[in-house]
Amino acid sequence: MKPAARKKSRTRFTLRHGDCIAGMAKLPADSVNVVITSPPYNLDIAYRSYRDNAPREAYLEWCGNWAAEVQRVLKPNGSFFLNIGAMPVNPWLPHELVLRLRSQFVLQNTLHWVKSITVQPKDGGEISAGHFKPLNSKRYINDCHEYIFHLTRNGDTPLDRLGVGVAYADKSNIARWGHTDGKDKRCRGNNWFIPYKTIASRDGERPHPATFPAQLAEWCIRLHGLRDGLVVLDPFLGIGHAAEGARACGVKKFIGFEIDAGYLREACKRLGVPAPKMRCAD
Repeated sequence: MKPAARKKSRTRFTLRHGDCIAGMAKLPADSVNVVITSPPYNLDIAYRSYRDNAPREAYLEWCGNWAAEVQRVLKPNGSFFLNIGAMPVNPWLPHELVLRLRSQFVLQNTLHWVKSITVQPKDGGEISAGHFKPLNSKRYINDCHEYIFHLTRNGDTPLDRLGVGVAYADKSNIARWGHTDGKDKRCRGNNWFIPYKTIASRDGERPHPATFPAQLAEWCIRLHGLRDGLVVLDPFLGIGHAAEGARACGVKKFIGFEIDAGYLREACKRLGVPAPKMRCAD
């Protein structure tokens, strides 16, 4: 028996090499449904061609500039999911950034991307799952989560809360609560456990120093709500994990900008699409 033919992705990818502010300036206003991105954190991360150590105020001003373009292209009922992490020695950065954006957006929800967690089941014992970067410190504990700020233009964007819903552990709740409408699914809440996949080689399997899993992008899109004609944007494409999440959701169009030619080529390779023309050799 021949293997089933793989369905061709419905998503149309528009990927561009260059600065995202200049790139987004060419997009029409009110043209994007969902923005999912993780900008450089200004934590001195070793990117290939970007220096991640700007003076703090300069970094926040730059974030305000690219966020202004996000606000312009985002539809009035659109969702902007901003992933940003911190370091134990620099814990204020995510909060400073989201406060800087409060003149442009409403903070509608705060999600926590949990990379590693230890839980205690009812039958006793402990279960640990996930991955984190270990610290050798007498002052700090291991940082096992990052923020996902759900920003909107007016604070009233409707969501599909059950788009990433979970089954009830206690099935009696299905009949007990009228809001279930008889369905075995409830809101997942704002703690999302999405561990990194185990890899043997970062250079070979995840050649980028700061990525989020494609599943995180997929869940953000599903939370916003799947519907015909969705347009998704990532101004900081990296190696394309947001694009992979968009493809998994079958969105109509995905737009991505990446300033590093090497990362962009890797993203195109993973997506199986031709690489765009690069501004210059790297």
